[in-house]
Amino acid sequence: SFYRHCIAEDPEWSLVTVPSLTELCLQHIADNFEKNPILDRLLPEHQRKVLERLSTGLPLTVTATLKNDEDYWKRCCTERWKLCNVSNYGDSWKRMFLERHLENVLRRFIPNTTDPNQVLELIPLCKDYVKKLEVDQFLPPVKMDQKEEAYDVSDTRSGVGLDEVSAHHYDLGVLITALPHLEELHLSYNVKDCGMNFEWNLFNFTHQDCCNLAGALKMCPSLKVFKLTHSEVDDDKTRLLVHNLLDHPKLVELNLSHNIIKDKGARAVGKLISQSRLETLNLCNNQIHHLGAQAIAKALAKNPTLTSLNLRLNRVEDEGGEAIGRALLTNNTLKSIHLGSNNLSGPTALIFSQVLAKNTTLTSVNFSCNHLGLDGGKQLLEGLANNKTLTECDLRLAEVSQEAEYFINQIARSNEEAAKLRSLQHPPAKAL
Repeated sequence: SFYRHCIAEDPEWSLVTVPSLTELCLQHIADNFEKNPILDRLLPEHQRKVLERLSTGLPLTVTATLKNDEDYWKRCCTERWKLCNVSNYGDSWKRMFLERHLENVLRRFIPNTTDPNQVLELIPLCKDYVKKLEVDQFLPPVKMDQKEEAYDVSDTRSGVGLDEVSAHHYDLGVLITALPHLEELHLSYNVKDCGMNFEWNLFNFTHQDCCNLAGALKMCPSLKVFKLTHSEVDDDKTRLLVHNLLDHPKLVELNLSHNIIKDKGARAVGKLISQSRLETLNLCNNQIHHLGAQAIAKALAKNPTLTSLNLRLNRVEDEGGEAIGRALLTNNTLKSIHLGSNNLSGPTALIFSQVLAKNTTLTSVNFSCNHLGLDGGKQLLEGLANNKTLTECDLRLAEVSQEAEYFINQIARSNEEAAKLRSLQHPPAKAL
């Protein structure tokens, strides 16, 4: 008998299209990683392949305990956020993801509505990585009876305190005290993009909020930078915060700008300057008058650590400006001071001309948007005649003559060039 054999071949078929058993196993591990995370049992090269295939949508309870794999965390960050500057997070993608994820949870937390476990469950997962938290929104509790309150709520600040009992925000105490490496805390108690739902109590940093926060700050010894801005912080709240920061071991920067702090609050801050290691203090855009400025000046006269002071957009006037100037005749640590928009005039310019003639530490002075006048400009120029340290002097809209402003800027520019040359000739020694 005669047999005919026919062989049919696929011209596109190749052994390459058949995955190896190893590849199939690794893909199966990646696909089922949430139920069976066995990464530690694999060879290093197989671990890398699995990590490359892991979904960025896996729960943090699964991925946070993985060994550091920056490529995986980079994918998590870039897929979730458009702007990712890892240099702001110590060049760690994992730290960036965990910090920003925690911040987003806090921004969306609604007291009495959101489950507190959403925050508490994150603590053991991120506590070893979080060094900085920036929360620019805190949501208040949802009102239960909108109709009844509609008759009571006024569109003035006088009605803010009526609902304060039920307007407390999320208590950061448990979270902050459980983060052993937290160094920076930036907070703002307001609501972003509220639109037509605007009410004053959305921006109400209550007394209870302040008590909770103050107690947490005292129990956070690693904190170096604390910023509480745009939060309607008044004198009483300032005094409460300062009381809990007086003996803080590491705090070097305090920012209470864009609040409603007056002279009593400024006196409390003056006490903090005297008893702490603060290096940077920002009280911009408050309501500090000359009495508060005098209290700050008294502390500044003997302070050995503060290098930067910002009092822009306050109301210290010449009585306060002169007091600060006299303090700088003896202070030898402050390098930068901002007194813009404080209704200062000739008497302040006169005392600062003496400061600039004697002080060898100040490198930056800002008198913008004041009323120093023509004589004030001449006095500052005379004080700078032999000054070798000031590298910046802002006199925009200070009503000084163009000639005086020009020559002052020339002196500052010359000092800056000389400082750069000295730094090139004598570079700072590297820390061992």
